[in-house]
Amino acid sequence: MNELDELTGPEMKEGNDVKVIAKQLPVTVGWGSKVFDVIWWFLPPVIGGIIWMILKRKARSYFLQLQQKIQHDASQIDNYLEQRVQILQNCARLLDKAIDLDKDTFTQIAAYRSKVSPEGDEARNSYAEKVGALARSVDIAFENYPDLKAHRELADAMQQNSYLQREITAAREVYNDTVNTWNREIYMWPTKQIVAAKAGYTTRIPFIADGETKDAARGTFF
Repeated sequence: MNELDELTGPEMKEGNDVKVIAKQLPVTVGWGSKVFDVIWWFLPPVIGGIIWMILKRKARSYFLQLQQKIQHDASQIDNYLEQRVQILQNCARLLDKAIDLDKDTFTQIAAYRSKVSPEGDEARNSYAEKVGALARSVDIAFENYPDLKAHRELADAMQQNSYLQREITAAREVYNDTVNTWNREIYMWPTKQIVAAKAGYTTRIPFIADGETKDAARGTFF
């Protein structure tokens, strides 16, 4: 018997809009795990305690290396975001010569270019969302003036912007895969969960698509 039976329901005809919960959960262990952690030293032979200590050190080393992998993957996203802001600034400058581009858009792009790379999962999501909104502002201006598409330099810049967006999407996938590994491994009992709880580790927040993009995906295209 299957607990979740797709043949007998219940089914949700209206569908379900799944959203990422931006919350970090601390790893905890109960009293049983705490007893398990120390009992090794009281069981003959004592070598059992030494083996347990070695296993915990290996788990600790694994988590430290995984954190570095998360940092590396996050830096890839940051690098692409920084390049995209640079391209958007070039696009805005070219558009500004041809049309009266919204000055707020130009000012915001310049501000984001001078901003240091965001730190932390939540900050990175917020930063990427705002850069995406600026990109859409430039796209709208570009689409509203068809004659500008013949401008070779501007067309190239817009193509680079599109390329960088694809690279950011790919980098997000890599980052989220590593975050998923982290979120799964810190709950692997006994060794890794006990080590993670002692170190005060929490789950990590994956990279989330911004609200405007998700709204657009629900639109009618044909």
